[in-house]
Amino acid sequence: MLTRDIDAFVCFARGCGGDFGPAVARAAFLVTPEGFAHAEQSAQDNRYMQAQQHFDAEAALRQHRQLHAALATELPVFCFPGRAETPDAVFPNNVFATAPGRLIVGRMRHPVRQREAERSDIRGFFRNVLGYREIDLSTQPHPCELTGALVIDRARGLGYCGLSERCDEAGAQRMHQAFGLRATLMFDLAAGEYHSNVLLAVLAGRAALICAAGFTDPAVPVAIAGLYAPHALMLSDGEQAAFAGNAIALREDSLWMSARAAHALTAASRQQLAAAGFCVREVRLDAVEAGGGSLRCCVAEVF
Repeated sequence: MLTRDIDAFVCFARGCGGDFGPAVARAAFLVTPEGFAHAEQSAQDNRYMQAQQHFDAEAALRQHRQLHAALATELPVFCFPGRAETPDAVFPNNVFATAPGRLIVGRMRHPVRQREAERSDIRGFFRNVLGYREIDLSTQPHPCELTGALVIDRARGLGYCGLSERCDEAGAQRMHQAFGLRATLMFDLAAGEYHSNVLLAVLAGRAALICAAGFTDPAVPVAIAGLYAPHALMLSDGEQAAFAGNAIALREDSLWMSARAAHALTAASRQQLAAAGFCVREVRLDAVEAGGGSLRCCVAEVF
């Protein structure tokens, strides 16, 4: 099911058990911020990106190494080198994603990011080393920026796809099929928003972080919250601006976000996360966040 019909999606989703697949990844990969710099094309529709003078490539590299070490305490994490000609490559989850036995390569909107999809080393690792089948969406004309645009509940096989310049309906359909999801809800993002994953996080299939102001139709975040109640957190504008919605759970009992995001959490939000069984873990990433994304954007999950 791929639909814009909120009621139909909710009715179907309530009948989906947590038997679709593992709720959390078995490994993850990163791409280092080599050549990390302000990308003018990406800045056209990413209001979170800072001006060039706020980019510090050396600091970004240091923080990224700390991120790698921190995540590796929970699961295997491997890392590919970035390249100067792809200054946004530190956010690989928009370009590469996996489902069991499959590598999915996305179609990026901007040419500067389309170069990332051409990387033979990443494709070759999954194809030749892990034996994954490749589903290449990068050569078709419809933007579909993978798990930037599409937030997935892996346990229940549900997708939440925000439409913007970075993903249209045809792109959403291609991702829905590539991931083999049971159902995907499509919705329009509010003006100025570019990706769903800065507005919504599904945590180990049992909780959700939701930034309601980022959705055009207010009924959408309400419906999503209903599916994850009582563990659905409606984040404040301040929490959203600090990237608290850009979090990821790599184990059943913990979630990761940047230090900036963690420090923005209200006491009520922390209490709700604790009640859902999550320990908040943080890594300082302010230098990386200058690029317009945060911790979850840096992590490509391997299923």
